[in-house]
Amino acid sequence: MPKFAVIIPAAGQGTRFSADRPAGSFREKKPYVPLAGKSVWLWSAEKFARRPDVIQIILVVSPEDADDVRNFFQSDLARLGVEVVPGGTERCLSVEKGLSALSPNADFVAIHDAARPCVSDRVVDAVFRAAVESRAAIPAVPIVGTVKKSLTERDAPPVIEKTVPRVGLWEAQTPQVFETRLYREAVARRSARNLPTDDAGLIEAIGVKPRLVEGDRTNVKITTLLDLSLAELFLKLPENDPSPDLDQ
Repeated sequence: MPKFAVIIPAAGQGTRFSADRPAGSFREKKPYVPLAGKSVWLWSAEKFARRPDVIQIILVVSPEDADDVRNFFQSDLARLGVEVVPGGTERCLSVEKGLSALSPNADFVAIHDAARPCVSDRVVDAVFRAAVESRAAIPAVPIVGTVKKSLTERDAPPVIEKTVPRVGLWEAQTPQVFETRLYREAVARRSARNLPTDDAGLIEAIGVKPRLVEGDRTNVKITTLLDLSLAELFLKLPENDPSPDLDQ
């Protein structure tokens, strides 16, 4: 059985989410706020922890939050076997910090946003399986809305430059899963001037094309308070039941 390590980045400042909430302790940051009875990050950590093919879970946090996270979640970290690692100034740098703590026994590394608590077992199963078959795989959902590219001039409201055909366009989700050796190679070859917005971007930059696995629209990333309410609703749905396609 291939062995997987999971890195859960939770070091972002979450400025869009925090702007909706009063300033306070680290508990006001989106990975740690309460969601349906437990903190956001715990939903995903528990899902991965119960998988027999997952041998390690690493939670990457802001350096200034590391001690608070270890103290506040002491029992959960021990129960799930989660390691806390201080992160970096950018998401990809935080993932690299997690990578440095990876077990040498991990054949594959899965990177999953702490702010995606609703990922289903179906998606995790599918993307893990696809990664074993192809060395790199990510879940994604097809773009369904009409996409406009804006043209913005200084001190003027944006206007439409053109409509972008949505055929072949997908919105990336997590977990993004890679053969450990392949991901280490991609990190080693990363350009400091070109930081990708997701982990698959590193793999693409070295000429490898990750496989796309159809995700679920319920696998929402919490960015605003509205997303938090949606996540609470989605967590009440039957496990592994993808959201219906209302266009059909």
